[in-house]
Amino acid sequence: GTKKSNEGMVTGKPDSGTLDLVQKRRCGFPDVAGFSTFSGEPKWAKQVLTYRLLNSTPDLHSADVNAAVKKAFSVWSSVTPLKFIMKDRGGADIMISFASSLCGICSSGHNDLLPFDGPGGSVAHAYAPGKDLGGDAHFDEDETWTKSTEGTNLFYVAAHEFGHSLELFHSKDPNALMYPVYRKFDPSVFPLHQDDIKGIQYLYGNSQLLIL
Repeated sequence: GTKKSNEGMVTGKPDSGTLDLVQKRRCGFPDVAGFSTFSGEPKWAKQVLTYRLLNSTPDLHSADVNAAVKKAFSVWSSVTPLKFIMKDRGGADIMISFASSLCGICSSGHNDLLPFDGPGGSVAHAYAPGKDLGGDAHFDEDETWTKSTEGTNLFYVAAHEFGHSLELFHSKDPNALMYPVYRKFDPSVFPLHQDDIKGIQYLYGNSQLLIL
């Protein structure tokens, strides 16, 4: 369930799944068929990707934000040949920013057409690989970002959004990281679900670790 653009999105008549998605915090990846072709390329053509934090959130110390983002990328690099390098300035493959629903097109770099909706609801969204907005991840500043199970855990949401940045889409499996609805989890125990691993390795291959 990881390669189809509408997987995990419930549309049509309002059943319990639809209500679930409406009432809970969720990924803001749009419910639009064919959005997978937005970037014009199926995946990153390189294994070393750069990222840059354009701003931070006042909810956490900047060091905690950096640590959460680094850990979120490591979720994917641990099972693929991909490597992620942080940049302090200039352009990067994946630009990361926090923005409020109140700011419209704001200085934080959140200049797309997917507005946030205040606390709850859509907590973040990211774009499939490509140029310009491609790969970028935007987080809703109106959420209360945390490094615990209270509020909205930044590491967990970032790991999900970076899956989109790498060309993974939503999963139907409620146990998968790429399931679109936010759920509480134990930060100390966070294995990727087999569905997530299957999807990302379909795109980039396995980690190719050498056992000596």
